[in-house]
Amino acid sequence: MAKVKFDILESTCVPLPFENVDTDQIIPARFLSATSRLGFGDNLFCDWRYAKTGEKNSEFVLNNPDFSGKVLVTGKNFGSGSSREHAVWAIFDYGFRAVVSSFFADIFMNNALNNGLLPIVISDDLLKKLTTLVQNKPNTKVKIDLEKQTFTILSTGDSVKFAINPYKKDCLLKGLDDIDFLLNMKNLITGYENNKSLAK
Repeated sequence: MAKVKFDILESTCVPLPFENVDTDQIIPARFLSATSRLGFGDNLFCDWRYAKTGEKNSEFVLNNPDFSGKVLVTGKNFGSGSSREHAVWAIFDYGFRAVVSSFFADIFMNNALNNGLLPIVISDDLLKKLTTLVQNKPNTKVKIDLEKQTFTILSTGDSVKFAINPYKKDCLLKGLDDIDFLLNMKNLITGYENNKSLAK
């Protein structure tokens, strides 16, 4: 799904300071029968965004016009639960390009990297500081430099390095998914197979 190159992102943030948010809360199971990745953003955090009557929950952050941006700031242990890739599809389709937490479930992190969504792990202390800052000042911006692997709160100057798998970093920088990566190596693979045949 990663068709958009990720290099440097400057954006405001949306705070979701809940711990242990699982994939069923991110995208409820009743929406998993869809055959296309598009449209999942409409149902992101559906049971929190909407009342049973279908009306918007004005207290939920995605319905608060004060908050917007391409960076979702979450609590610890985000993306736990089932391995559904649809959770990442919903976050990406909604418009987020990065998720910041102090800990992600392993499967969620892998799914995110495979689908163009950058998960960034920062310390508990910095996460708490960032969350409080964004809640009090919704215009707070962060800068994510994937090439340098740095995450910076622009108003305070707090800046940290984050870890990422080198292969996944390269794919994100080039806007490639795993299939695109292999297709880009088609000539090398063909050449290798031809040389192997000649050597027999």
